[in-house]
Amino acid sequence: MKRILMLLVLVACSFIIGYALGVKKAEHTSANGVTGIGGIFFKCKDPKKLKEWYNTNLGFRNNQYGTNFEWRQAGDSMKKGFTLWAPFKETTTYFEKEFMINYRVSNLDALLASLAANGILPIDTVERASYGAFVHIKDPEGNRIELWEPNDVEYYKMGPGTTVY
Repeated sequence: MKRILMLLVLVACSFIIGYALGVKKAEHTSANGVTGIGGIFFKCKDPKKLKEWYNTNLGFRNNQYGTNFEWRQAGDSMKKGFTLWAPFKETTTYFEKEFMINYRVSNLDALLASLAANGILPIDTVERASYGAFVHIKDPEGNRIELWEPNDVEYYKMGPGTTVY
């Protein structure tokens, strides 16, 4: 029991010290690279029923797309960020395999130029919406990856479906 209590105190102290000192941006990201995960998209038999189950049993607040997990950005804790959990009908053609990860990026055009220099070209054209710009690439194993340069202010205005953590 004492070990568990000590562990909890240590974790709490680490959190408090980290918060007090501020959060440093992850060093593995560049100014025009991936900054986080924008969404987890996966195929299922009945997205509506699955969203209802997650709502009832795990408290997911869903909108038409799924659940947005709201968080604060490391570089500026006043700015919100979002990660979307989204079940898709198993017959979707939006992505071929069982899942697709959406990565948040800070400068999509610069990243695309960098990828092109490495011989990696998008598989479609950049789609621009009020809440951000999107494009898709594939990794060496053929997994479809969505790159999203978000406009979180506009994304937040899209409405309900946000679970705050």
